[in-house]
Amino acid sequence: MHGKVLLIDPIATNRIVLRVKLAASHYHMTQAASIADAMQVLSQDLPDLILCATDLPDGDPLRLLRRMRKTGLTGKVPVIALSGCDDDSERLRLLAGGVDDVMQKPINDALLLARTRSIIRAYATASEWTLREGTSRALGFAEAADAFAPSQTVRIIARDPAAAEPWSSALANRISARITYAKPATAVDDIEPGSPPDALVLVVGPHEGTQMLQLLATVRSQASTRHCAILGVIGPEDMTLGAQMLDMGANDLIRHTRSADELAVRLDALLRRKRVTDALRDTVRSGIEAAVIDPLTGLHNRRYAMPHLTRIADRATRTGKPYAVMVADMDHFKRINDTYGHAAGDAVLIETARRLRENLRAVDLVARIGGEEFLIVLPGAGLSDARKAAKRMCRIIETTAFDVPGQTAPITVTMSIGMTVVDPGRGAKSSDAHTPQALLDRADKALYGAKAEGRNRVTLSRPAA
Repeated sequence: MHGKVLLIDPIATNRIVLRVKLAASHYHMTQAASIADAMQVLSQDLPDLILCATDLPDGDPLRLLRRMRKTGLTGKVPVIALSGCDDDSERLRLLAGGVDDVMQKPINDALLLARTRSIIRAYATASEWTLREGTSRALGFAEAADAFAPSQTVRIIARDPAAAEPWSSALANRISARITYAKPATAVDDIEPGSPPDALVLVVGPHEGTQMLQLLATVRSQASTRHCAILGVIGPEDMTLGAQMLDMGANDLIRHTRSADELAVRLDALLRRKRVTDALRDTVRSGIEAAVIDPLTGLHNRRYAMPHLTRIADRATRTGKPYAVMVADMDHFKRINDTYGHAAGDAVLIETARRLRENLRAVDLVARIGGEEFLIVLPGAGLSDARKAAKRMCRIIETTAFDVPGQTAPITVTMSIGMTVVDPGRGAKSSDAHTPQALLDRADKALYGAKAEGRNRVTLSRPAA
C-alpha cells in the first residue's frame, strides 16, 4: 500500500466514489461520516492523510483540526478540504486555519492523486527529519533554536517582468520575504553560490508547460536548489500539467484566477515549513556529525545507530508499520587485509559504504557498527521487500569488482546478511524482545547462519511477532 487515507464525508455516494479511485491506486482507505466518527478512527489508527468534506453534520475541517489539536495530532497528519463551492473567502479561511489544501468538487482525478502523493511525501520527509532531530536530542547534540527567524527570499519565475509584476506587487505587502524575479532560462544559473532562494513561484503562461517542467526537474536535481519550496501558478484548464508538476516535486499549486491573498497564505505556509525543515536538517547535520559519523566510510556509527533504531521501533509501534533490521558483514575480510594490505581493506570498506548508501532510500539507516560490519534498518519494509533489498545489496557487492591500491586487477568481494523483521500490524508489540539490542542480536545470529551456510547470502531470523 502507498499509504493510509481517512475520508470524511456525510454522503455515502461521495465516499464510495473516492474510495474506489484511491483504492485503485493502492491506498488503504478508511471512512467516516462525521468528525465524531473520524476521531474514533484516529484514536485507533493514524492515517497518512485526511480528506475532509466541508459540509459535515458536526462541523467543518477547521473544527476537525481543533479536535485533533486537543489530542496532539495537528502537524502530524495533513488535511485536504473537499469543497462543494468555489468561494475565495471560504477557501482562504480554511487555508489560513491550517488546512493543507482545498480542492473543489468535482475533483480532477489526476490532480487528486498527484496532490495526495505530494502531501504524503512532504509529511513523510518532515517526519523523518523530526525523527532524526529527536535522535540528536537523545544524544545531547541538539542546539537551542534561534530567537529570530532568518530572512527569506522568494524568486518569481515568469517569461517576462510584465507577467511577474502583478504577483510581485501583491506579495510585497503581504509577506516579509524579499521578492526577486528571473526568466525560466536563467532562473537557476544566476543564483549566487550558497544563497539559493527559499521559494520559487513558477508562473506558467500559455504553452509554457514543457519549459516549466524542465525547469522544475533541474531545480530538484541540483544540490543548491533541491530544498527550495516550489509553488506553481497555472491556468484553470491546466489540471494535467498541475498533476505533473506535483509529481515532479512542486509543493503546491494555485490558479491564475485566485486572489493574491490566497497566494500569500499558501506561500507563507511553504516558507514556514521550509524554515522548520531547514532548522531540523541543520541541527542533525552540524550537531552530531563529528561525534556519530564513522571517519573512514562517512556512514553513521553505532553511537548514532542504536538510538535511531529505538525511534524507528517506537514509531513503527505507533503507526503499525513494519521494519527490517539487518547486519551485513564482508566475507573473508581478514584475508583481504592479510593479502593486499590494510589500505586495500580500507578501500573496500569505503566503496562498500558508498554502494550501500546509493542503493538505499533516504529514510533507511545504514551504519558501520564494527570493523567490517554494517547495520541496515529499513522503516516500512515488510518481509518480502526486505528480503529483496538484502539480496539486491549482496548482488551489488558481488557483481562489480573492487579497485584497491597497489593492485593492477580489481578483486572480487562478497557480503553476507542476517535479517529480522518486526511487523506491529500483525501482532508484534513493544517488549524486551524488540529492544534495539535484542533486534541486533537476532540479526547477528541470522548472520552467523549465513556464514555457516557458505557466505554471500541472506539468512532470515524468525520474524518478530
